Amino acid sequence: MSYNFKNILIIKPSSLGDIVLALPALSALRKSFPDARISWLVRSEFALLLKDHPFLTDIILFDRKFLGKAWFHPRAFASLLSLIRQLRRSKFDAVIDLQGLFRTASLAWLSGCKKRFGMTNAREFAHIFYTHKVPQDQDCTHLVDYYLKIIQTAGAREAQVQFVLPQPTAAADSINRLLKSNNINPDNYMVFVPSSAHRDKCWPVERFAALADKISSRLGLSIIATGTKSERSLVEKLKTAANVPIANFAGLTDLSELTALLKAAKLVVSNDTGPGHIAAALGVPLVLIFGRSNPLRVTPYGRGRCVAAIEPHSRGLRLKSTDPKHDIKAVTVDDVYQKVCEQVT
Repeated sequence: MSYNFKNILIIKPSSLGDIVLALPALSALRKSFPDARISWLVRSEFALLLKDHPFLTDIILFDRKFLGKAWFHPRAFASLLSLIRQLRRSKFDAVIDLQGLFRTASLAWLSGCKKRFGMTNAREFAHIFYTHKVPQDQDCTHLVDYYLKIIQTAGAREAQVQFVLPQPTAAADSINRLLKSNNINPDNYMVFVPSSAHRDKCWPVERFAALADKISSRLGLSIIATGTKSERSLVEKLKTAANVPIANFAGLTDLSELTALLKAAKLVVSNDTGPGHIAAALGVPLVLIFGRSNPLRVTPYGRGRCVAAIEPHSRGLRLKSTDPKHDIKAVTVDDVYQKVCEQVT
């Protein structure tokens, strides 16, 4: 069916990695509807990733933790009502929910928009709020392909996969200053991302340390480990375990600066977490380590050789494996080192 939407809302508030994987859907929407207003509802802590995006008209902030208190906190309830009024005033003619949860699907419905697109298999009965439900099948195992299928159902004609990330000059300048203050050559470093919000996605830090020892002399690159402020102690543990210098950048960068840091890296080795998916979107040499999460769904798009995992290509559509052999601890240092060598040679 052909549509000519003029005012589109994308609902994809989190997580960081999934927001990155939704960027090709935004690119395709902009190319298909060049004159439309396109807004994105996103959690406040991830908004900086989308700030000044050339394909976006507006960013709508979603403070999930605060709004989640709406049923017992008067100010939170007032903020929720304000958000709903904002959505209704915007008069969207298409809402595309790429999150697939009750709270996001209900916001799509509460917006008053008459055409609401989402996933057939959305969780928490979210699908009841959609007017157009899109199934996932073997042709769209990867989330990028599934998101594109959803927007094609909404009338998007462009299906080329294009990742576009804002890259402000100020962020690059800030990173250059940070690198120089740590005596790191801005043209000669690699980045480790040794943590994740989910413990079962974390490759043991001792193995990151062993990997650092193994590749340091071969590559001749300075090693930086990054993460959030709360992960700073874990990076310190990594520094202590390694026999080569590692700079601790955890908590020292915002999302724009993190993007700039990853863009200039000669190599990134990461758990399956947000910064790793930013690196994938930027096209830098990368090894992404997977445990129980299904690599087929979120592997660096078109770059399967970047993945270090046990049986990465035979897990079907499942989100996670329950098979113990897919535990991330089953991935050895030699497994990751081999992938590193493939990326840099």
